[in-house]
Amino acid sequence: MTRFMRKGKTKVFWVLTIASTSAPTAAEINAGVILHTQLEDISGFLFKNNPIDTPDMGQTLVTKVSGEDTLDDSSMGFYEDDTTNPISTALAKGTNGFVVIFYKGIAGASPAAADKAEVWPVQVASNARNYTTDNKAADYTVMFTNTAAPVQATLV
Repeated sequence: MTRFMRKGKTKVFWVLTIASTSAPTAAEINAGVILHTQLEDISGFLFKNNPIDTPDMGQTLVTKVSGEDTLDDSSMGFYEDDTTNPISTALAKGTNGFVVIFYKGIAGASPAAADKAEVWPVQVASNARNYTTDNKAADYTVMFTNTAAPVQATLV
């Protein structure tokens, strides 16, 4: 097993239309907006289960069964550009689409067949500038609401 660092490897795209989230096409992804080149921070995008305790009088061990699936609140922080900002425009409040995360990167210069990704159906909940007097680059935060469970998929 080879360990790796996500920074510099993981690729993230915003895609408005995907016909089948279980089998997105390279053309659909390539028509999207590249996010990873301006991505400062990413949070959430976690699909979890809340197990249920199932104790019984026959044993001292408390077993569990799978419970409800939940999705964490998700957000991304981006650097702001003082001339043009296509990412901020694409991620306007209320826009529905898909965050596509190639968690182990992509084989070539752009996504192609056999590249594995997570496809997150989302709606942009907010897109807000962050104001600070700190010595740092201007940035903004985009918050997402999950509209369906994510899908691990391979491009076709």
